[in-house]
Amino acid sequence: MLNILGTPSAKKDAIGKAKGSQLKVSVTATPVAGRATDHMVRFLAHEFGVTPRDIEVVFGRFNVNKQLRIKSPKSLPAVISNELSLQERDA
Repeated sequence: MLNILGTPSAKKDAIGKAKGSQLKVSVTATPVAGRATDHMVRFLAHEFGVTPRDIEVVFGRFNVNKQLRIKSPKSLPAVISNELSLQERDA
């Protein structure tokens, strides 16, 4: 499960740092009829090494606050890997 704070109409597709319990994700698509969410799913599928079918939008399809379920990710984006490493080190 991944909680997302989305930013549509950005200059580039990017995964930012966590803000509270949400991961900031920016996409270039405009927020019209769920297109930004669809674009975000395709972008994140590539980042996690899965197909778009492996990502389910649990809620927030038409909202900047989203929750996604990613089935069996093959890789983790650097920002998530780095955050997990910091948490393990501080534990």
